[in-house]
Amino acid sequence: MTVITPKYFYHAGRLLTGKAITVTDGIIREISAATSIADQSPYILMPGCHDIQVNGGGGVMVNSDPSPEGLRKIAAAHATLGTTAIMPTVITDTPDVIDAAADAAIAVRDDPNQLGLHIEGPHIDVEKRGTHNADYIRPLDDRTLATLVRLRQAGVTVVLTLAPELASPEQLDALSKLGVILSAGHSNASAEQTRDAMDHGVTVFTHLFNAMPQMKSRAPGIVGAAILSNAYCGLIADGIHVSWDMLQIAIAARPAANKMFLVSDAMATVGGPDHFDLYGKRITIQNGRLINDEGALAGAHLDMVTALRNLHQSVDVTLAECIAMATDNPRMAIGLLPIDPIDRPIDQFIALDSDLTLTDLHSGNAF
Repeated sequence: MTVITPKYFYHAGRLLTGKAITVTDGIIREISAATSIADQSPYILMPGCHDIQVNGGGGVMVNSDPSPEGLRKIAAAHATLGTTAIMPTVITDTPDVIDAAADAAIAVRDDPNQLGLHIEGPHIDVEKRGTHNADYIRPLDDRTLATLVRLRQAGVTVVLTLAPELASPEQLDALSKLGVILSAGHSNASAEQTRDAMDHGVTVFTHLFNAMPQMKSRAPGIVGAAILSNAYCGLIADGIHVSWDMLQIAIAARPAANKMFLVSDAMATVGGPDHFDLYGKRITIQNGRLINDEGALAGAHLDMVTALRNLHQSVDVTLAECIAMATDNPRMAIGLLPIDPIDRPIDQFIALDSDLTLTDLHSGNAF
């Protein structure tokens, strides 16, 4: 048995003090009042981050290696950086690649660090494709529907990012009824089209602001409609994809709490080398940015702990809210409950120091 007495313990949206966490055989069994606060360590004990938009990591891209081994390598790379559960993300590609990713997601569906599969594209607006290959963009079709049916029948949680203005209300209704989590992104939708899509099952927005027309005084567009809605919105907090001021405006303007979540949008460079190939073309890190041969941003070189730290230090967001945006909120966006620590393995938790840098929870502790 080991008793951990952190200075702060994140639980149910709050940073608690004066708590003792009892771990027996690697499992959290009790949370009680600490009898002493003389040796409070670590600074923060919190659930590991949950990331529902992970394109790659550890030198591996989902699109390049859509296999069970590939998904596990990506998860392992992110685990070393404080993310204990990921949703591998396959972006716009051939139907065969997307089907292979679906096969892999089914194969690893019982792994505790796998949350399902995020299919980002190929049913997106070509003008808002970003680094997605225009040759593979296509209308929503029976091939994708069959893949989604197969995933759902296997019990895999699925997020589908699509441009909602390019799908019919009947198609959105059918996917929502199937249990697919519909996320609007890579879209040129107007505010009216966006609100109509939410009436037909869209509940999430993919990397808010990015690959979307920006708000104007007479055209709030998809961004404005998303901010004013009760839907969940993902954010890339690297200071590159979105300015800190815009993140602060969006978070402050939301009408409901706990509807914003962080994503890494990570590529193979996270926990890996400084370059990788996508669609047969080289993508490299340039001044902290991942740039393709068209000069466009190509995902992010970002992990979730860094995103959490960035958000707290650069935007007026409380630390408890930042942690929620990296843990509970993304879980709720995909239909999971917030994390209950009781009877959960301690290896699904992480420790941060006072600089919000990942530290070794296991150092000096025998779980």
